Parts: sequence; C-alpha cells; structure tokens
Amino acid sequence: QVQLVESGGGLVQAGGSLRLSCVASGRAFSSYAMGWFRQAPGKERDIVAVISRSGGQTYFPDSVKGRFTISRDNAKNTVYLQMNSLKFEDTAVYYCAATRRIAEGKYEYDYWGQGTQVTVSS
Repeated sequence: QVQLVESGGGLVQAGGSLRLSCVASGRAFSSYAMGWFRQAPGKERDIVAVISRSGGQTYFPDSVKGRFTISRDNAKNTVYLQMNSLKFEDTAVYYCAATRRIAEGKYEYDYWGQGTQVTVSS
C-alpha cells in the first residue's frame, strides 16, 4: 500500500512558476514509477509527466514539453513537478500517482494522491 500526498499548488500569474511535491508513505517507493496527471473541470484526467523508478527515464506530452520537468528523490520518498512558463490552460487539479512499471495511461496507475489545485491567472 502506498499513500501519496501532494503539495505546492496555488495561484500564479501566467508566465510564472510553481513546484509541486508528492510525498509517498509506505515501503519501497523506489520500486514505483511515478506520474503526474491533471484534470480541469469537465475534462479528462491527462498525463503531465512520468518518471521511471530510478529517475533515468522521463516522459512529457507535447503540451508541457520544455516547460515542465519531473524529478524524484528516493531517499526522501518524494517526486517533484517543476512547472515553468505557466499558461492559463495549465489550470487544473494536479495528481501524483504510482505504478509498478512506467506508463502513460492513467489506468496503469495503482495509487493516487488527493490532488492539489493549480490556478494560473491570465
């Protein structure tokens, strides 16, 4: 069992930056690939970033590529999402999630956090 708690969301102006954190409790954090997803009102929950168990492999969709980075600190059981050059359309609830094997699809993830709101003002 893995419990995930996100933090770092908030209100930011367009062009600004935020860093989200997700702390995992439970054992063997390093045995899980981690993903960040987001969901805007009335929309599907979409992938934002993925990082492999070791941190050596990452994935970003085109919508955030070059603006967002993902990293992890296995010693601290924490995964981060650095978001730069934020746009109004980045406004959403952001979730972190854990899966045994690196994946882009949300149905591949077994554990989810409660989400943190990110609001970008235009």
